[in-house]
Amino acid sequence: MDDSKATLCKAVARVGFNVDSERFLEAYSEAHEKYRKIRYEKLVEVTNAVWISEALNSLGCKTAPTDRRIGVALNLFFEDYLSTFELRPCAAKLLDRLSTEYRLGLISNFTYAPVIYSALRRLNVNRFLNVVSVSEAVGWRKPHRRIFEETLKRLGAKPKETVYVGDSPLEDIKGAKALGMTTVFVPSQFYSLEFMHECRQKPDFIVKDICALCVKFSEIVQCGDG
Repeated sequence: MDDSKATLCKAVARVGFNVDSERFLEAYSEAHEKYRKIRYEKLVEVTNAVWISEALNSLGCKTAPTDRRIGVALNLFFEDYLSTFELRPCAAKLLDRLSTEYRLGLISNFTYAPVIYSALRRLNVNRFLNVVSVSEAVGWRKPHRRIFEETLKRLGAKPKETVYVGDSPLEDIKGAKALGMTTVFVPSQFYSLEFMHECRQKPDFIVKDICALCVKFSEIVQCGDG
């Protein structure tokens, strides 16, 4: 049993669900796979609470995704993961600078929104953001247009007025370009420039890192307006 699975089993047990670990993990894996197809094929987000609830119900525990105990278990499960969040160099500087002139929003694909909210508070960057859209809360995953449209609506902005910065060619760049936003690709440890080319996506701008974006952002905004 790997560390994450062991952590999940301990979290479920700590909130009062007395189930066999192996049977629970087997049921959880089945639920995860079932909803993974929905999440990635239909771009409908399904929270971890649904997977856990379904697994527990299959083992005879009567519960629902809204059960407070499941929420507590998820908070326990994500504790260690939350501590791994780090800002990229120059990110705080860029957000601080831009927040004085523009309305800023964040769109995140994540199955449990409280983790993202907590991470932003922990990193002390939530104060720069006017809107935070997490797929679990919105119900749709990037690149589905609905999560972008919801964020633009809350920002009070039109696509052509918006610059979207992201590292995922298919979730970020493809999704934002479909609505007509100016797109900026920034490679990350997860998505390289080579991968973006393999995906055949064509962002409006490419910068090597956030620090380079700090230098170039004024030019990008001017080009986007034009």
